[in-house]
Amino acid sequence: MRINEKSYAYGASKSSIREIAAYGGARKAEIGTENVFDFSLGNPSIPAPDAVRESIARSIALPPSQIHGYTPAAGLPAARAAVADSLNRRFGTSYEPGDLYLTCGAAASLSITLNALVNDGDEVIVIAPYFPEYRVWVETSGATCVEVMADPATFQIDAKAVADAITERTKAIIIDSPNNPVGSVYSRDNLNELAETLRAAFARIGHGIYLISDEPYREITYGAEVPWVPAIYDRTIVCYSYSKSLSLPGERIGWTLVPDTNPDHDELIPAIAGAGRKLGFVCAPALFQRVLIDCVDEPTNVDAYARNRAALTQGLSELGYEYIEPQGAFYLWVRALEPDAQAFFERAKSLELLPVPSDSFGCPGWVRLGYCVSYETIVGSMPAWGKLKEWYD
Repeated sequence: MRINEKSYAYGASKSSIREIAAYGGARKAEIGTENVFDFSLGNPSIPAPDAVRESIARSIALPPSQIHGYTPAAGLPAARAAVADSLNRRFGTSYEPGDLYLTCGAAASLSITLNALVNDGDEVIVIAPYFPEYRVWVETSGATCVEVMADPATFQIDAKAVADAITERTKAIIIDSPNNPVGSVYSRDNLNELAETLRAAFARIGHGIYLISDEPYREITYGAEVPWVPAIYDRTIVCYSYSKSLSLPGERIGWTLVPDTNPDHDELIPAIAGAGRKLGFVCAPALFQRVLIDCVDEPTNVDAYARNRAALTQGLSELGYEYIEPQGAFYLWVRALEPDAQAFFERAKSLELLPVPSDSFGCPGWVRLGYCVSYETIVGSMPAWGKLKEWYD
């Protein structure tokens, strides 16, 4: 009996981001951390808020069954109520705990949502450049992943290109704002245009299209408004993670929200629960569900990322690099100095500079720099970026 060939292919190909990060870790061990400028992984560089540690300390004093035992599959009622209340305060909504399904982070939220929606042969549109795991999750749900390029000048959604890509098999579109890898934030006008496109498609193809809003970077912005997508388009499902906002990427805690304004709400809620069951997600980590109860409104330390952003953009600008000014998240999208992003990466790598080539994100000619690193790494990397630029001048 043969093993599953698709699973083998995913495992053998691996994630380019993690491969670069692993290489960076090995090089740091060889030549010293201060000599390697690793911009590959989106691992928050700031510690979790003190309130998280304090919450954990309080929870540890509880009986073991309350902090290590199973919870309801959808999450502790008090944790879901805390999230619902927070959303209602922030966005003027009226969500109930039953509208939420707590998950093991945004990856689980997206996988569960796709498996709740998709039937074999369906299509899911992604806006390129996009987080590469989207393709994996779309394909393993049974759908075909359809790439639609963002507007190349602004990296906003190209609504006309989306309209051209929609077919009778289109089930959903995934958006990510603030965006990974570009750092762009989709404007209210842009989202309204997308919503009108999806409503027009409904009239043309005879069924609604779901808008999956992936929002792990919502709290990390630099003055830009991040519109609440369910207020713009009714068939929205929101996926969220606390990996970035609370600096908890290894703890895996997040949620899926089916807004009460979604016309398919009553069908989607059990479908989400069923998908979680099908995929083997028994429950979100019990301890960190309790952390949400205490810390759901804890602010994100954006100032540290803003300082890094300023240092990186100023330094690269002075050297003559082109980039997209990030409005959110903690990534800088830099134009490669030759059309082949992989070749540019190899040259950068020889100087111990480790960005991620844009081919990984479905877009040629760029590299992504994660500035969720130490300030010293950014400042220390500038001579190497200067030498790299000289090679091309």
